[in-house]
Amino acid sequence: MARIASTRLSRLLTGWSSEGAGPLPRRLADALRELAERGDVPGGSVLPSQRELALVLGVSRSTVTAAYGLLEGEGWLESVRGSGSRLRGSGALDRYVAEGRLVSFNARSGGSGTADLSSGALPGLGAVGEAVGALTHGDLGALLGDDGYHPYGIPALREGIAAYYRAAGVATEAEQILVTSGSQQAVWLVAQALVDPGDTVVVENPTYRGALEALRARGARLVPVGGDEPDGGAGGSGPTELRRLCTHGRPRLVYLQPTVHNPTGRTLGGAARREWQRVLVDQGLFTVEDTACAELALGDGENEEIAAPVPLVAELPMASTVTVGTLSKLFWGGLRVGWVRSSPQVVARLAKIKTSVDLACSVVDQLVAVRLLDRLPEARARRRAELRGQREAAEALVRGAAPHWEWTRPAGGPALWVRIPGADTEALAQLARRRGVSVVPGAAFSPVDGFRDRLRLPYAHGTEALAAALPTLLECAERAAG
Repeated sequence: MARIASTRLSRLLTGWSSEGAGPLPRRLADALRELAERGDVPGGSVLPSQRELALVLGVSRSTVTAAYGLLEGEGWLESVRGSGSRLRGSGALDRYVAEGRLVSFNARSGGSGTADLSSGALPGLGAVGEAVGALTHGDLGALLGDDGYHPYGIPALREGIAAYYRAAGVATEAEQILVTSGSQQAVWLVAQALVDPGDTVVVENPTYRGALEALRARGARLVPVGGDEPDGGAGGSGPTELRRLCTHGRPRLVYLQPTVHNPTGRTLGGAARREWQRVLVDQGLFTVEDTACAELALGDGENEEIAAPVPLVAELPMASTVTVGTLSKLFWGGLRVGWVRSSPQVVARLAKIKTSVDLACSVVDQLVAVRLLDRLPEARARRRAELRGQREAAEALVRGAAPHWEWTRPAGGPALWVRIPGADTEALAQLARRRGVSVVPGAAFSPVDGFRDRLRLPYAHGTEALAAALPTLLECAERAAG
């Protein structure tokens, strides 16, 4: 019988304590029953022990005991001697259900009194509205003469993205570009096309939770390497661990974020990048580099050149690499324009899957993206100035309110990756949510539920929400200490 981890169950139970009626045990029992009814937790799954679930939910053991008792009395739970409590299902098919990232988006209440720190997405730049307003009939031109379906992307945008790489010194042709609906679809397509159920996929630990969801949904066996230090692991541990792993079998692919890593915000230095390149080439590994946040690099000085980031895989054979990019992080999440850069053969394979999902991306969005590519230097400069100020304000705020919390200053991105000594942030997040503060615990970014003393604290919308949430987070951290 399969067991469901307490951390995963905790993230599937987002919002349980504030929804429904009755005392806390009744609400928890109802939430668990709904997971079974929808098939979100497969029938026959063994639930965590009462003590373990109580810890991650930030409630008393008696609350979980009472909830389990209610479910057992209603026929939804069965106690199995020596095995624990087995949740009975509704007969729904066993399937992977998104946790963490997508659940946190869906659970936003938007109500007053809620401090939402669940997302690091940036507000839109005015350049997006200006680009939309500047579109004319002439921009559509000959495009109106066909059916509007361009599975690979409109030619002007594919060439524009190829030119973006060429400007960074990376030889690229339009046929190597597939336009996608943001970087999330790009990662999903890669998982669908290049990974079979049971394949080993090496990922950094921690890493982007959208990628974890896409790979888990595909049935990949995730193997973590590295850590959350500035260079991805002290002494280059990531490449060293990968080399050691390859002595026991070759992974199907490696998924990396060398530049402005999500969630840590770190960027690998030159020596670390070269070490990764060496092991990837030596072992002949297929490599997926996600550069979704790379345009949010903040640099070290005020006058440094603002240029396109150069992918780590630019030095690797094109036939065994994929680069994922997007305009959505820099300009606006509502602009769903991302891409894949790879060999024409891989691009064709991904495009075939993409057409079965959405036929093609919006032509209008792509025309807007063509205009925005010309405004990249301006957008980089503006984001850099904004995020630097917000990072400084957030660090001062957290340092003043919680001097014992720890973090490494991020090289880019929209958030601090904070260590809270002694606290279980899974429990902290549950406790905070009941107090009107939505926050993502560190384990959501780990393939092995690690970093349970970490918390991601976004500052991209200014520090108002963070300032409002900190007193609650501090109180919850004390309660979640263990």
